[in-house]
Amino acid sequence: MDSDNQREDGHNASPIWVSDRPESEQTAAAKPSAPTSTYAPVERASVRSLLQQPRFRRLRNRAILAVVVGLVVGFLVHEWRIGVTAGVIAAILEAVYRARSNSSVPAWRRTSVAERRTEAQLRRLERSGYRTLHARAIPGSEAQIDHLVVGPTGVYAVDSEKWDRRLPVRVQMGKKLFHGPFDMKPRLTEAKWEATQASELISKSFGREISVVPSLAIYGPPVPWKIMNIRGVDVYQGDRARKWITKRERALTTAEIDRIYDIAAQVLPARYGEG
Repeated sequence: MDSDNQREDGHNASPIWVSDRPESEQTAAAKPSAPTSTYAPVERASVRSLLQQPRFRRLRNRAILAVVVGLVVGFLVHEWRIGVTAGVIAAILEAVYRARSNSSVPAWRRTSVAERRTEAQLRRLERSGYRTLHARAIPGSEAQIDHLVVGPTGVYAVDSEKWDRRLPVRVQMGKKLFHGPFDMKPRLTEAKWEATQASELISKSFGREISVVPSLAIYGPPVPWKIMNIRGVDVYQGDRARKWITKRERALTTAEIDRIYDIAAQVLPARYGEG
């Protein structure tokens, strides 16, 4: 989640938007009106409305890309077969790109670009047996774990941070993390508490202690170290999230990974609901 520095007056809550619905108009009571049908008219779907749907727009754009590439290549090499092949390849590459860049968290639910960048890294771990839950709430609180990762090397809580790149990241005495002049102790405390709560909830259902390792993945300003443990939280440059997870020795079996993942999905509810 993004880390925004609190205002000096202590108010950092975002405004709540309320949509006001107009009151129903008063009906005239002079004469009884003629009875009206209780059935609402059914709006027929037109071809134009269907073509405006996101899915059809993507297919349309993909088809246009394939045709353009095919025509250009065919014209340049004077061979229509090669042009058709190039068009098909262009359409396939575009589809692959869309699939890889698509997030499992709907756009309106995302809180930061940082979370999407971390999610893209974690998606690459799936082939190695890792499973990830995104935006999981801590019951009874407003806190959430941006990414909970369960895999062969253990269980990890990753909070993605987008900080102002103009302010340097530094550490003092190995215990204090600063972003420019701002002490980030509250953020470290929150990340550690989230992981502790997740560990307790998962361990209770699993039947033995399951440690959840907390971390902050920082995007924006350069982090002048690879990985540093500060107040019990691993802090690192955001693009090192995948390496941070995989560098440890194997600790869980496939069966344990699946069971812990299922338990975590139950005890740590999705912040925005399953979808």
